[in-house]
Amino acid sequence: MIIHDFSKQNSILNQYISEVRDISIQKDRMRFRQNIERIGEILSYEMSKILDYKTITVTTPLGTKSIEIPANQIVLCSILRAGIPLHQGILNYFDSVDNAFISAYRFHPNGKDDFEVKINYLATPSLEGKTLILADPMLATGRTLENVLKALENHGTPAQIHIVSIIGARPGIDLADIVFPKNTHLWIAAVDNALNERGYILPGLGDAGDLCYGPRLD
Repeated sequence: MIIHDFSKQNSILNQYISEVRDISIQKDRMRFRQNIERIGEILSYEMSKILDYKTITVTTPLGTKSIEIPANQIVLCSILRAGIPLHQGILNYFDSVDNAFISAYRFHPNGKDDFEVKINYLATPSLEGKTLILADPMLATGRTLENVLKALENHGTPAQIHIVSIIGARPGIDLADIVFPKNTHLWIAAVDNALNERGYILPGLGDAGDLCYGPRLD
């Protein structure tokens, strides 16, 4: 897997990452969602630099101009529910792409630390020969992405896969590196080293879905 870790260089991205981590600022759900969306926009811009391009001719009021524009047929897949604001940030830049949605969540039997990833819903166009972008804000254990990849297997083989995440943990990135094709690109704003006993990123930012939309019943 090809990892683009933007925590290794300073940019305005640092500001938005600091705010989504900050326990006092993240209480403002609208601001939290907006920051996730902004991060999605920045990562999308960076990702656009390595896509395939084609030449088109644009007619202006005074003549014509040849311009290079992205040529990839993109399917943007959001992992519900935390992926929604990240999905919107990516969609702001790739506004004509096809969209897919998948429901994947952690199920903790009897409230214990161990969990399994359950997938209850999937809506997607064909992925055959397309460029698949997976929007998953928190790459913690990597098991959600692993299960999502398996769920998408019967819908065609993408030509390229890009994973867009806000924060990842090293164990999850290592697992994704094993289960995804070697030419997969990971675009990530920050990387933390550890997970706690329930598989949450340390120091991370907490539960992104709850911070975006409020707590849920397990």
